[in-house]
Amino acid sequence: MEVIIAEDGAKIHYLRLGKGSPVIFLHGWSASAKDWLPFASAMADHHEVICWDARGHGGHPLNPGTSTHVREMATDLQRLIHHHDLDKVLLVGHSMGALTLWQYIRDFGCDRLAGVCIIDQSPKLVTDEQWKNGIYGDFDRVHNQRLIRTLREDFAEGLLQLVANGYNRKSYENYTRNSRGFQQMREHLQTLDGEPLVQCWESLTAADYRDVLPQISVPALLIYGDESQFYGPAVAEYVKENIPDTELHIYENSDHSPQLFHRERFVWDLQKFARQITQ
Repeated sequence: MEVIIAEDGAKIHYLRLGKGSPVIFLHGWSASAKDWLPFASAMADHHEVICWDARGHGGHPLNPGTSTHVREMATDLQRLIHHHDLDKVLLVGHSMGALTLWQYIRDFGCDRLAGVCIIDQSPKLVTDEQWKNGIYGDFDRVHNQRLIRTLREDFAEGLLQLVANGYNRKSYENYTRNSRGFQQMREHLQTLDGEPLVQCWESLTAADYRDVLPQISVPALLIYGDESQFYGPAVAEYVKENIPDTELHIYENSDHSPQLFHRERFVWDLQKFARQITQ
């Protein structure tokens, strides 16, 4: 992996392949660059593709006291774009990656972007009396603080419970019967350094990007799953209605990671969108 040094000395690791108009894949919370590799390979014939490990992710050690706040991730992204002098970038953000993308636009605008792809994310995770389009539709501040305490006690179990206790009945059933898939996730999560990820989660759940959506001045491709663990159909409609130029796809029989359930369809939609915005 290549490395750039962030302003605070953190090492940002990333993979780069292919040639052409740039595409940067931004992974979700607790994930890493490797989650994007099948899609990066498919895009690399016509694009310069970058997949990073966001700070605090990918198993890379952090300097003591290094922040894993989403603002720092957005600054890292800006540094990466300028380091390679990239222009007309397509940013692809899944889950936390979409929040990183929105933070980047808040801080640095859309001048270097050609388009964005947002995958199954709400602009505000925590709900309240006026906002029901966050996690589960009823994930309020008290619920979030309870989760954070659980994550600090047992990071793996807390995250698995977050996945299991939402809209997707199959996820709940697989968690309660301790399916092989959940066992594998637990084994992986237990290898991670939980505290930086918890601090990252605190920043993500404190964020509110509803005001950013109307500021997105480039085309947006929206990909949502119809059986997302976290978000009902109103979330996708809200994002669509508040970004000026959008194309919304709802992937059937898909959870919070619709790109994994319909890999070929996602690659096709992303390639088509990339051609449209770079013509």
